[in-house]
Amino acid sequence: MMLGLFRRDRKTPPPPAGPVLDLSGPRLRRAFENLVASAEQTGGVERYVGALALKASLFQEVLGKGRVADMSEGEFLDLASFITPARRRVGAWLGENSFVLLRRRLVALLDGWSDVSTADERLAAFVAAFPDDRGHRWVRDLAAEVLHFVAPERYPLMTRWMWDARVGTGVLREIWFADDVDAAHIVARDDFRTFSVLAGELAEFLAENGVFRDLPFYTDLLCAHVYAGYINDRGGQYLRSDFASQGDPMAHTRRLLGLDAVDTESGRTRLKLIDGTAHVLGAPRALTATGAH
Repeated sequence: MMLGLFRRDRKTPPPPAGPVLDLSGPRLRRAFENLVASAEQTGGVERYVGALALKASLFQEVLGKGRVADMSEGEFLDLASFITPARRRVGAWLGENSFVLLRRRLVALLDGWSDVSTADERLAAFVAAFPDDRGHRWVRDLAAEVLHFVAPERYPLMTRWMWDARVGTGVLREIWFADDVDAAHIVARDDFRTFSVLAGELAEFLAENGVFRDLPFYTDLLCAHVYAGYINDRGGQYLRSDFASQGDPMAHTRRLLGLDAVDTESGRTRLKLIDGTAHVLGAPRALTATGAH
């Protein structure tokens, strides 16, 4: 199995100070090898990384440099189509609530985005603006993906499937070092510091295996593939209705990352509006973000 994908062109920065995460090297190595092998039949790992880079470009174009304040509802729905938990719920939410209200909350989320010391506070305020119930859990994932894809070098992906401390599930558990991972007691908050340390550890692992560029997107892809394995093996409850059994080993990986968002021929997305119709992507340039199909 070829693990050396790129030659070294820069040193990998050390992970930030924070909690100690006891990750399993063998679990990570198996997951990475399986990712490389699984992606080959649909164009290879680099194709998926390229698709994630295009997704980030779309988020930055719509939300970056203060443009979030002028974002239209159609532009937001384009973005939400690439966020799997949000696309299942946000159409109905917008059918009963004002888009202007949602945009105002997104403006607050991104206000001061360059100061990561306020990341937890801003994310918590965004989530607290919605009801605290099962039907609004997608809000956390929406905020996490907005922060990450607007500034992937600055914000790690902090979605619930990465790590949900309240229920103790996510990628972190799947790559934890323990004889019995299911029984392991993991003391780690789902805050910016924990996710930053996790991203740093994974960047170091990827560097050891020959990956030295596009590290945020390689990390996203590796983590999604890890959790896709959990879904495949155990029939996880996370987004069960959005994950059907398929023969393609990358199907669940694509869905977790929202790369299955668009039918490239029709422009129809998986995001359903309040009347049950599919949202059609408004910007043709964004269709290429599903290039990993």
